[in-house]
Amino acid sequence: MSAKPAITRAERAFTRAEPDARRQSLVEACARVLARDGVGGSSVRAIALDAGVSPGLVGHYFSGVDALVAETYAHIEAQVSAAINAALDAAGTDPRARLDAFVTASFRAPVASGELLATWIAFWSLVRSRSDIALQHDHQYAAFRARLEGLLSECGVAKAGLRRAAIAITALIDGLWLELCLSPQAFSAGEAEMIARAALDSLISTDRRSD
Repeated sequence: MSAKPAITRAERAFTRAEPDARRQSLVEACARVLARDGVGGSSVRAIALDAGVSPGLVGHYFSGVDALVAETYAHIEAQVSAAINAALDAAGTDPRARLDAFVTASFRAPVASGELLATWIAFWSLVRSRSDIALQHDHQYAAFRARLEGLLSECGVAKAGLRRAAIAITALIDGLWLELCLSPQAFSAGEAEMIARAALDSLISTDRRSD
């Protein structure tokens, strides 16, 4: 009997990576199904069909569709964070340039996307009915506002006003992003950026006058 060929280091690495790649493909399929069919259409069968796998494979990697949706939420949030981080890195070290980059990153691809909006709407619809999604939502927005507070502080906004300023700017970002994704013909990304920068100018100059 001939000996079996030895498994190479590359083959071992591929074997370890394969389950991660399969899991990731299910997360990406879940995001597509949520965007296309909403929460009501996001069944194990629909997600498996989109991913080109059997429904049993979904059960192999996730305890159910709820767990898959929760991981998909985390994945989408990580993608948005990565886009914002890239904008911050490109802005350099100037505090105001970094603040502008953080605020306006949501008005450009890949964040400003109708498909991404559809996926977020599906997640938002679960906030009132699923405590785990509500908790993820709270953590995500708290982290976003905390980073915004830090950037505002570096631009001279007084500590006493940071929380309210971050809430106001976050609401402005969300509103402009929502309308830009829903009706991109109504105004451009450049106009959204100008509106946001004007709001920042007013907020920062007013706060400094009140010192």
